[in-house]
Amino acid sequence: MNLVTVKNYLLLFVLTLGAQVARPQAQNTVREYINTYRLIAIEEMQRTGVPAAIKLAQGIHETTAGTSDLVQRSNNHFGIKCKSNWTGESVSHTDDAPDECFRKYNSPEDSYRDHSDFLKNNQRYAALFRLKGEDYRGWAYGLKKAGYATNPKYPLLLIKLIEEYDLQDYSLMALGKKEIPMQEWAVSKQDKPVTAGLITAVESEQSDETGMLSETSQQNYPDGEFHINETRVVFAEKGASLLSLALRYDIPLKRLLEFNEMAEQETLTRSQLIFLQRKRKTGDADFHQVKAGESLYDIAQQRGIRMESLRELNHLTSDMLPAAGARLYLRKKADAPPPLATDKRRAALSR
Repeated sequence: MNLVTVKNYLLLFVLTLGAQVARPQAQNTVREYINTYRLIAIEEMQRTGVPAAIKLAQGIHETTAGTSDLVQRSNNHFGIKCKSNWTGESVSHTDDAPDECFRKYNSPEDSYRDHSDFLKNNQRYAALFRLKGEDYRGWAYGLKKAGYATNPKYPLLLIKLIEEYDLQDYSLMALGKKEIPMQEWAVSKQDKPVTAGLITAVESEQSDETGMLSETSQQNYPDGEFHINETRVVFAEKGASLLSLALRYDIPLKRLLEFNEMAEQETLTRSQLIFLQRKRKTGDADFHQVKAGESLYDIAQQRGIRMESLRELNHLTSDMLPAAGARLYLRKKADAPPPLATDKRRAALSR
């Protein structure tokens, strides 16, 4: 064996050893990214419907698991460019062309929320929100088809990340189809504990004494008619005329009130979901974890399930309110009632 051959073997050995060391290090970086941002990914799926698995996979890919130059300078986790409607700060970054304008955020959380709103409010991505939340393959291919990325392998890259790192688990947790291991969420957010219901500290502060989340924390629902739990529904703003809604959708006003389990009234006192069909007796997931500030009516509307059924499945009477973090059964009957809120909390809701 001559000297050149020996050097070649040594070089091959060094490169192979380097690759073996680098892969575990890269995996550790990815897992650290997932552990850091999985909570906000779940919250955003609950708020807007963007699958947590997709959001985490995009974040990992777009930022090289939080290590890219762009994310370090801008907190931009999703490679969103400025566009004509962006009025915030920006940074220049070479991507498809030199020195392109990219959005800059004050925090990663701001980037995660803007990404959700960017998809939700853009008609190009409307078809994605008609897919089931667990359909990560449909979302991956749909993003590419809608023009989110130019790389033809973009869907396959997202799918590989989701399957290699079990990111689908976080979508299932957001949907209530997989139990959240609560000990894993014992983390703080701005020195405030995260509750079992995965509601943010800001949302908790916005909850009023009626038990309803304030309008600033309402989900960003699509315009016009859509479906929850295979039931027709619209999102109506505070002050909307119920008679006008009934006429628009050719439903007797009395029936509209019945569908939504509402007392007779002319206008909505808050922005909320309005069902155009009778809600179902079971939910679209196995469980719902109660968020701070949620009433049973909030949950029944959010899940498209009748109040009577929700109470019956969980051994609740009209004067019982489940505590924040309690798990409510939506498809089968619970063995026992959930933990209940304090007397003070029930009194506030009964006013």
